[in-house]
Amino acid sequence: MLVCFGLSWPINAYKAWKSQTAVGTSWAFLALITFGYIAGIAAKFVGGTINWVLAVYFINLAALVVNWIVFARNRALDAKRHAA
Repeated sequence: MLVCFGLSWPINAYKAWKSQTAVGTSWAFLALITFGYIAGIAAKFVGGTINWVLAVYFINLAALVVNWIVFARNRALDAKRHAA
């Protein structure tokens, strides 16, 4: 599951970058997934099960941060188009 999500986030960011719009992107979904990754990372530390899976969580979280950046950029582009 983590590997599939990890491969999906860069593809999603690329498609969102090319579309230049935030329409169809849910900030609530991104927030929920972000919370899930943070909870997974916290669980690894609290449970003392620090292993290779923790690295995958961090890589996925980094890819998700890129999606947040693209989302913010696209919202700004949408607002600029709307104002014009």
